[in-house]
Amino acid sequence: MIPHLHDLLSRVAAFLRRHPPGRRLCVGYSGGLDSTVLLHLLAELRGEFDFHLSAVHVHHGLSPRADAWAAHCRLRCAALDVPLRVERVEVRRAGQGLEAAAREARYRVFSGLEVDALALAQQRDDQAETVLLQLLRGAGMKGLAAMPEERALGSLKLLRPLLDVPREEIEDHARARGWSWVDDESNADTVLRRNAARHHLMPILEDLFPGAVVTLAQAAAQFAESASLLDVLARLDGAATIGPEGLQVARLKELDAARARNLLRHYLELHGIPVQRERLREALAQMLDARWDAQPMVDFGTATLRRFQGQVVLVQLKSMPKPPQDRVGGCSAGTSPARRRRHGTSLFHVNPPAVDARTWPWRGEAELDLGAAGKLCFSAAVGRGVRLPARATVRLRVGGEKLRPVALRPARTLKNLLREAGVPPWLRECLPLIYLDGRLAWAAEIGADAAFQVGPEEAGWLISWRRPE
Repeated sequence: MIPHLHDLLSRVAAFLRRHPPGRRLCVGYSGGLDSTVLLHLLAELRGEFDFHLSAVHVHHGLSPRADAWAAHCRLRCAALDVPLRVERVEVRRAGQGLEAAAREARYRVFSGLEVDALALAQQRDDQAETVLLQLLRGAGMKGLAAMPEERALGSLKLLRPLLDVPREEIEDHARARGWSWVDDESNADTVLRRNAARHHLMPILEDLFPGAVVTLAQAAAQFAESASLLDVLARLDGAATIGPEGLQVARLKELDAARARNLLRHYLELHGIPVQRERLREALAQMLDARWDAQPMVDFGTATLRRFQGQVVLVQLKSMPKPPQDRVGGCSAGTSPARRRRHGTSLFHVNPPAVDARTWPWRGEAELDLGAAGKLCFSAAVGRGVRLPARATVRLRVGGEKLRPVALRPARTLKNLLREAGVPPWLRECLPLIYLDGRLAWAAEIGADAAFQVGPEEAGWLISWRRPE
């Protein structure tokens, strides 16, 4: 065997020892040069490592040659006795670039694979290009860390066995073995940013700074180490200050600006919220500098960051059915988006759903599913709870309701009762309420109206609201 051919096989074998793939290993196989070499190398090593090897080809449908590429992949996999799964996807741009949309479509397929590990064929030049592009995008430390050798992707491991191998060596290996591959014509389209970096920027950098590719790829590992240290610092700074209620504002105020931003970044990432540096600065400033009685809110797309009772709270957004009705949660259907944002819309859609979509009959069951509004749980009791017949109606709050929790006192607005009980504003808007013959009998977070509270020895129901996750 030619020495450098054996060396590449040995390097992949060493990678698999560092990152065991499990019993079911799949290759992301585009048919291009890099994935062709990876497929062949793993096919040679499957006996030594005792894994079942399969491949997946994502058919984006973007090239007139896409069907031919899929046919090529089928032939190569059949020759290697590797089962191939071809997945056709729709690339939905939705305001993003073509590269990002195609990547999103691929990863939707990858995350649904029933395997232990997925091997992708990115190599050292890809890593260098990624670091450069992330620098130009203004990415943070984790973005500059680029692609790791291993990371979790849902329930499977994503592996990159060729990440420290230069593109030139991979091509030499394929040509020496006589392997064939497909060339994607879009790789020459320099309108795409990665291609522009590959064909224009990287050659200039290599001319000015010989070894720039190696340096950039090595920098990714250094950035990854720094990002890990920042996470360690954030965990230390956030110890005993991050809990189910949120992140303590007082702790953010104790830290200098850089450490406070790092802690807030960590809190957001714990909830799966990516954030850019300027957005982070704005969020920290609003949480710390807004008046004591204000309710600052910063939008992060799938969630909002809010401040309540000395805590910074991340409120995930969930949608309710779309509304044809006129009013809900104190906001009319014609209310402006800015007004609706001031009301807060954490667990529920800002627009009012149809009345039918917000009403549920209760017929004595132990648990009533309210969809995006959570669940109500009922348990029978004696001398405690709410007096309910076998049938009642559950509705979501629309505003203006009154309740009389204490028999000798007048009814009060639910709005004031919720405020005094310390219920966060984003939960006040749409709470489940129980009605009997049109009368409000019970409200989540408050309890029963005095007229429906059971007496001694009387049968009743204990009711609890299980909030949405």
